[in-house]
Amino acid sequence: ILGFSTPPGRLSMMAFILNALTCALGLLYFIRRGKQCLDFTVTVHFFHLLGCWVYNSRFPATLTWWLVHVVCTALMAAIGEYLCMRIELREIPLNSAPKSNV
Repeated sequence: ILGFSTPPGRLSMMAFILNALTCALGLLYFIRRGKQCLDFTVTVHFFHLLGCWVYNSRFPATLTWWLVHVVCTALMAAIGEYLCMRIELREIPLNSAPKSNV
């Protein structure tokens, strides 16, 4: 079903790309470490590959399937790492004295 020539194929590809973007936000909220984003992303896509293999009873062999998943893996890892690094590189406040409102 993945392909550029049919509307359902294009819609499926857009769904995969949107899923990569939302999973990048999931990396931000659940992983919170830039160094672990690539590991988590590859693990999630590996389990997806295994699930597709079991569900279809054959290994995915189409070029478009692999291209879409490589692009989505790279997109999810890069955006997730960027978001996590922004959180990690925030300034740490040095003034730890309690503020009083008088």
